[in-house]
Parts: sequence; C-alpha cells; structure tokens
Amino acid sequence: MKFTTYILTLLLTLTCGSSYAIQQLDKIIAVVNDDVITESEYKQKINDFERQLKAKNKNISDTTALHKQILERMILDEIQMQLAAAQGIIIDDITLNRMIEELARTNKLTLEQLRSSVIKEGVNFETFREQTRKDFTIQQLQKRMVYDRVNISAQEIEQFIDQQKQAGAIAHDKYHIGHILIATPEAAKPEDIQNALDKARTIHNELISGKEFNEVALRESEGQQALKGGDLGWRSAAELPPLFVNAIEKMKKSDISQPLRSAGGFHIIKLIDKQTQEHLVTQTHARHILIRPDEINNDNQTREKMQSLKKRLDNGEDFSKLAREFSQDPGSKNNGGDLGWSKEGSFVPRFEKVMNSLKPNQISEPFKSQFGWHIIQVLERRQQDESTQLLEDRARQSLHKQKADEELQLWLRRIRDESYVEYFTAN
Repeated sequence: MKFTTYILTLLLTLTCGSSYAIQQLDKIIAVVNDDVITESEYKQKINDFERQLKAKNKNISDTTALHKQILERMILDEIQMQLAAAQGIIIDDITLNRMIEELARTNKLTLEQLRSSVIKEGVNFETFREQTRKDFTIQQLQKRMVYDRVNISAQEIEQFIDQQKQAGAIAHDKYHIGHILIATPEAAKPEDIQNALDKARTIHNELISGKEFNEVALRESEGQQALKGGDLGWRSAAELPPLFVNAIEKMKKSDISQPLRSAGGFHIIKLIDKQTQEHLVTQTHARHILIRPDEINNDNQTREKMQSLKKRLDNGEDFSKLAREFSQDPGSKNNGGDLGWSKEGSFVPRFEKVMNSLKPNQISEPFKSQFGWHIIQVLERRQQDESTQLLEDRARQSLHKQKADEELQLWLRRIRDESYVEYFTAN
C-alpha cells in the first residue's frame, strides 16, 4: 500500500470510528502471552529472508515450510524479548551505538560503509538498528539464563583431555557439519520418543534417497540453525558434542548419519567437508635481567648500568650469576633470570619483539619496556604441540560451549512449552 493511500485509509477509518477497520489494516496472526505478532511483521520477515536466499542464489521449493519456520522463530524471539523485559535487560541507544561500531570494526568497515552495505541489501538502516538491538537483547538474556550458569569441573576437564589424546589426529581436524534436530519434550513419554524416532527415520530415508539436506533441515529441523539449512559451519572436534564426534569418526565426506539420540531429541548430521590441521606453536626458552629506574638511579643511569652488564656478558661472565645478583624481577631472579618456556603472546609486545628477533644463545642489547630496562638471552626454541595449560584452556572453553548449547536448546524448548501461543490464519 502506498504511503498516501495508507494515510487516506487511516483517516477514513478514524472518521468512521471503526476499531474493527483499524485491525483490518494489520491482522494478528499469533498471540504470544500478552503480545501479538502482526501480519505486516510476519510478511516483512518473509521478504527479508527470501531476499537473503535470492542473494545467495538459493531457491526453496517448499515455501510453506519456510514460512512456518520463520513464524516459529518470531514466536520464540518474542517470548525471549518478554523475558528480557521482565529481567530488566535493556540495550539503550548509547550501548547500541557502541555495539554497531564494534560490528563495523569486526567486519573491517567504517560506520558509513556499514550503513551503505545495509541499505544496498534493501534494508532500512533504522530497521537494521532495531533488529540489532533485539538480537543483542536476546544474547544478553541467554547469557544470563543459560551460559553464565554452566559450570565445568576439574574432573570434566581431565576426562575431556584424555578423550582428546585418545582421539589422536581427530582433535586437530575441523569439520563442516549440517544438522537436523527432531526435538523431544523435556519430560518425554515413551510415545513422544518413539514418534520423534519415527520422524527422524523418515527424514533420514528422504536424505538417503537424494533430498537436499538444507531444504529438509529448513522444513523439519527444530535446531537453532534451521533457517540456515541446518548449517553449523566449521567446528573442531573439541567444539562438537562427543555424540557427534563418535559418529564423524566413521563418516566420509557427504555421508549422512543415522539418527543419534541425545537428551534433547534425535540428531541427523551430514559431514559436508573436513580439514586436517596441525596445532603446533613456537615456544621460546629465554632468560633476562631486569632493572627498574628509581629515586636513586634515574632512567639514564639505569640504562648505563645495563650497558655495563652487557659488556660483562660479552666478556664471558655467567648470565645466571649476574641475573641473581642484579635482576629486580622477583619471579625469575632466583632462577638466574630463567623465564622457562613461553609461547607467543606471553609477554608485553616490546619484550616479545626483541626476544623473537634473537637467535638461540644470542644476547640482546639493553632495551626498555613499560617495566624497566631488560637484557634478554634466548636459550632455545622448539615447535611444540599445545601444552597442558593450553589443552586445559581449550577443554574448558569447548566443554562450556557444548554444555551451554545443550542447555540452551532445553531452555528454549521449556520457555516455548510454558508460553501461551494462539495462531490465527495468515494470508
């Protein structure tokens, strides 16, 4: 409807005093608790998504299924927005502006370039801003209600590392995964489980017979990436649930798994692609002497003192002995200045730049960092697979993501089941 026509219609409606006629301008297609989803909102979402598909040269034969998925996502988003409001989660304009600026930086764009890119896609920038506000609001809600409540024990980390070591090379591989979820209720009855399994088997047969995975996922999946055709993107084995990893070990590229049972329902995965990667890191074993300027020795005097020590080192005096005598670094002084093995990013940039420029056994000239004046000697370098500490960090992050993703799916199912939703016919 053109804007002028819309205004004339609205004026006529107001003149007639008909509230029913006002409702006819924008039909209600779903009631969600105390709020509604209107036909214009629904059609706008459909248009936006179909435009995105067209931009990617993708065609969906079953538009009815697509429209159903879009409406279900709108309902779930509305429920979450209501919960966010009840929790007092508000993204104000200042915060939103900062988030959009960060979004632009992440995509290596200026704010004006981001605006132009959005408009080029046929989206009003103000609409984009409000959708961004909504997306961040939902993220904050999920963080508060799910992600921040997930705890990982030391025992879980230890077991995870053992599993990764047993898996061998699979721990270093990355996988491009397609995913379909047939969900079961939180307190599923035997008949619920059987119905879900029957549906999963039917879907599996469709896929084996040649149906496009992304179309079936779009139509049938209840996973978070259903509107992306079930595409989970690239993930390492450490970022996937053990249920998926165990299945992937026996799969080849383009293979589709049998239905896999979890607490949330039945999963069907497709191994779209695989990359084998090595995770070697360069480690440096170095030692240093640190002297800080103070009230007695100013910066120039400290530099001169370090130059004197450098001459003594060049004349063959023992580095560790001089470090024990003169260094003011309490963490390494008693070890003769030994810093142990370190990986990239362990030290401040200035210190690391000088250290990385040295060959084994080479001693640096005195240089200054934010901590004072240093002399470094590199003892040796090595290519090392990730250390125990790195494995523990990765394990903690991966376990947190796995558990949080599972909890999120259950939580979304729960809030959907607990909400009042009534559908009306959508044209």
